[in-house]
Amino acid sequence: MNHATSFERVWRSASSGLFRMAHGSLLALGLVAVVFIGSGRLDGEQATSFNALVSEANAAETPVVAAAPAAKKVSAKVVEEDVTLSREMARVRDWVSRRYKVSTVALEPVLLAAEESGRHVGIDPLLIVAVMAIESSFNPFAESSMGAQGLMQVIPRFHMDKIGDERGEDALFDPELNVRVGTLVLQEGLRRYGSMKSALQYYGGALSDPAAAYARKVMAMQQRLTTAAGRKSDGAA
Repeated sequence: MNHATSFERVWRSASSGLFRMAHGSLLALGLVAVVFIGSGRLDGEQATSFNALVSEANAAETPVVAAAPAAKKVSAKVVEEDVTLSREMARVRDWVSRRYKVSTVALEPVLLAAEESGRHVGIDPLLIVAVMAIESSFNPFAESSMGAQGLMQVIPRFHMDKIGDERGEDALFDPELNVRVGTLVLQEGLRRYGSMKSALQYYGGALSDPAAAYARKVMAMQQRLTTAAGRKSDGAA
């Protein structure tokens, strides 16, 4: 048997399998060399082949080392972009989770959307959360007989300008989009009618109700959420 050919065949088989996967190709090569040297089978021609394979193994190792810094940069970017709830909203999350038996994991992105949307249009995020509580009890897949959908029970056909024509008919079952659109509906009501009570009546489709029952119900929930958040009441409710 040609031992040089046998050596190359053994090395190439090992280095392309488990040893290379564990970044141990050089170790594997060393073990193979020891076996052949120990048996007196590594002559001048085989030593030349052995040296060539060492160079090949070194070249194969280089990309693995070079790839590491890029992975670290991606990881750092993810950490920098992480967004968390305010302390107030974290308390609200825990209260809502207990009261409505909803996972805190499912609530976090919804409450984040309420905080971001509220800040953007100048509406108390706790009022937005209160609307969710009254409208759907935090069920993102709720749908009424009138076609109102999702957390804030928005009727798509009345608010396509806020949803976007390119979105599908089930777009409002996306919880974060639903919260953003619902907040815009509240903002529209506030702009049209001048007070939050009237805006809520507009939102609930009850502008003709002199008792403003819907608005009172939402504001009472807002007050409970204010207490849960540990915030002092400003008398707005």
